[in-house]
Amino acid sequence: MELSDHLFRRESGRMLAALTRVFGVHNLALAEDVVQEAFCRAIEVWRFRGVPENPSAWLMATAKNCALDALRRERAARVFAPELDRFLQSEWTLARVVHELFEPNAIKDDLLRMMFSCCHPRLPENAQIALMLNILCGFSVNEVASAFLSTHAAIEKRITRAKKVLATSRKLFDVTASTEFSARLHAVHRAIYLLFNEGYHGASPEKAVRVELCREAMRLTALLLEHPLGKTPTTYALAALMCLGAARLSARVDASGDLSSLFVQDRSQWDQNLVVDGLKLLELSAIGSEVTEYHVEAAIASVHAIARCVEDTDWGQIVSLYDALMLIRPSPIVALNRAIAVAQNEGSARGLEEIRAIAQSERLVNYLFYHAALGEFELRSGQHEAAHEHFLAALALARNPMEHRFLEQRVEACNRGDTQRACYGTFWDEALVSFKNHLEAEEHD
Repeated sequence: MELSDHLFRRESGRMLAALTRVFGVHNLALAEDVVQEAFCRAIEVWRFRGVPENPSAWLMATAKNCALDALRRERAARVFAPELDRFLQSEWTLARVVHELFEPNAIKDDLLRMMFSCCHPRLPENAQIALMLNILCGFSVNEVASAFLSTHAAIEKRITRAKKVLATSRKLFDVTASTEFSARLHAVHRAIYLLFNEGYHGASPEKAVRVELCREAMRLTALLLEHPLGKTPTTYALAALMCLGAARLSARVDASGDLSSLFVQDRSQWDQNLVVDGLKLLELSAIGSEVTEYHVEAAIASVHAIARCVEDTDWGQIVSLYDALMLIRPSPIVALNRAIAVAQNEGSARGLEEIRAIAQSERLVNYLFYHAALGEFELRSGQHEAAHEHFLAALALARNPMEHRFLEQRVEACNRGDTQRACYGTFWDEALVSFKNHLEAEEHD
């Protein structure tokens, strides 16, 4: 049997955080080996005995036992976590200390320490985020590469270098250090945002919507909000954005397994509890004078959340919010999203004008949503041949079967001369504007 993707991601981060506290950050590779050993044992045992009633507890107990085995096997050859080393060297205290470090509250604290440890000041921000996604969120190198629009080789080198820098710390980050906590919080927000984004409309070759990643991002954000120093307006705004986006997840895929456009979604399927939570969190984020990209994105999502149908949506307000977002974090991606909102508010001809006016639009040439939006606008304008070419370009960039089927349907619509109301909302979902795709200049790898 195969372990579920969600279980792996959730438990690997928790186990690695606890194990790193035991072994020390400088023994990160040993901690990763122990996590791998725990999952291998699960595969072997569960194949014959079946999945236990509480797989998370089983995995954590196995990781704890594997850690004890590793400590007994290697304590003569290694130096472990400095603050615990004397306890780990004694057989009298070894099992008790390891057991305490695997208690739920201790693991929760260690997850927070690990998040901030990954944001080492000697690392550039993109390396910090890549490290968090890989170590704490269970992203493969390929998935991190997708999130950064980079190559496997470049990201592999980046993560390897980042782990070497992390290993020089020896201790996990002290989350009571207020100045350093605040300095690293921005990168933590970005990594969690990327995790949610990848689940919401990421580049998985299997499926376009991955609910388990969204849930994991929401869990990590909730963990931040439990900490006095993490309970900032920006964290509230990020949590609001996620709640309002997650409220629509159940409606993003229809009964046949195809992506469902924002324009045709059954809004009765939206999770109203999450909508209410998101609006409350958005109110809490308004404390203070700081306005971040997360505040604006959450505000955009809230406009949709309160609209009973597409026709009730205040598209003018959405355009204004995108104007604000362009001031905070200008990029071709944000400009593209703004152009789509303009088209919805003023017509496809205006949308095409806005797209053609995007600065540095050449950076969007490998961005399938760019070609899909152009195709929709041209189709709406009756330019079937031009629309056909744009949809073919987008189809060549499709990342999973859902996107492939959608774009094939749009190509067929061009062939039929079908100018029915555009369905580009399948791709353009205002809950997120994909900051992973800002296409900021990559560092030399």
